[in-house]
Amino acid sequence: MSHAYTGGCACGAIRYEISAEPIFQNDCQCRDCQRKSGTGHGSYLTFPRAGVKHSGNATLWDMVGDSGNVKTRGFCPNCGSPVYLTFAAMPDVFTVHAASLDDPGRYKPQAVTYTVRGHGWDFLDPALPKFDKMPPM
Repeated sequence: MSHAYTGGCACGAIRYEISAEPIFQNDCQCRDCQRKSGTGHGSYLTFPRAGVKHSGNATLWDMVGDSGNVKTRGFCPNCGSPVYLTFAAMPDVFTVHAASLDDPGRYKPQAVTYTVRGHGWDFLDPALPKFDKMPPM
């Protein structure tokens, strides 16, 4: 690995450092990600939970995703920035929002998920594999 992935919220109250490489990077078009982002999709990097260090007190919000599984969104109570997600069904992973990275250019999407919820106006890389729902990881 070249160097850790670092990032946090807009005001700096929440920070993370991840020493592993991402196991999956995706643009998700589910309804929750649309609502959270205010656009047609959310962009994410998912890492093994081991090796994740984070500081600050995120506000946590549990919700049921399109998959039927509970996901927990972590966002800053000061500035409101979405920072990370965890999943009850996958406790060994930690997912961060691509825009929360200190260097968002490190984000390299591998797929588009939940295209069943996508909109024609949300133009994503046509070369990316597309999945109606979430592929097995």
